[in-house]
Amino acid sequence: MSRIIQVGALTLALLLSGAIGLSCAGEQDGSSYAPDFRVTDLAGKTISLSDYRGKVLFLNFWATWCPPCRAEIPDFVEAYAEQKANGLEILGISVDTAGKSAVAAFVEKYKINYPVVLETKENTGKIIDDYQPGQFIPTTFIIDKAGRIRHKQVGAVDKETLLKHFRQLAAE
Repeated sequence: MSRIIQVGALTLALLLSGAIGLSCAGEQDGSSYAPDFRVTDLAGKTISLSDYRGKVLFLNFWATWCPPCRAEIPDFVEAYAEQKANGLEILGISVDTAGKSAVAAFVEKYKINYPVVLETKENTGKIIDDYQPGQFIPTTFIIDKAGRIRHKQVGAVDKETLLKHFRQLAAE
């Protein structure tokens, strides 16, 4: 077998295994518990998954340079302002490599009202390794009140969809 065919076969196998994993992750049945995490937000506050117990958490992987990420942020800001008192939580996980000051300036410019963490492979990347958002952002994991991953959304989430998932899980 030539080297090109071997590389092609390996690439195809990796793509298929990734697609199967994405498919399963996107259709969680609520039986998979979210990996625990301990991160520090831009304000220096330590945050862990247990801080969100009893609330619905949208764990959103994004970047400042990503157009779909920038498009969904205003909807996240509005939904969070409207439903935080009812148990909606959002944690933004920036995968930017531009640094903390660039992300903080972006957060201020877009008036992001929920906690934001800068987490890259270069800094620690544990949450990225544990959740495996994949190569496309934004990617949002929806975690129920008991800490189970209920849905993985690859691509932008609009306010209507976010609130639909929130209301469904908040009622459980």
